[in-house]
Amino acid sequence: MDIQQIADRYVALCREGKHKQITDELYADDAVSVEAAGFDTGPLGNVTGADAIREKGRVFQDDIAELHDSWCSDAVVGGNWFTLAMGIDATYKSRGRMAVAEVAVYRVENGKIVHEQFFYG
Repeated sequence: MDIQQIADRYVALCREGKHKQITDELYADDAVSVEAAGFDTGPLGNVTGADAIREKGRVFQDDIAELHDSWCSDAVVGGNWFTLAMGIDATYKSRGRMAVAEVAVYRVENGKIVHEQFFYG
């Protein structure tokens, strides 16, 4: 797949709520996940490796008591990068209800996502 196909597949899976499948299909085994400053430590912080990214996603999903809404923009592709705007409105077991919006940036090499980084608004 080229980068546009990877970005489009990511968006389609995200909109279907298939987050584990995104990692399984689209990420390199040694991919890196970087959180925004202030969110970079702990179980949802910066990690390396697809297995660690899957675990981070599992911990995040397990904390959701009720999902009220989520959305994902179309991808914007430039060179080896694509970006998405995403949001979630959920009630979390650990912190109650909150809505969060973010911009996520992804680098692709050799047909796989090798780097993701998040910026929260």
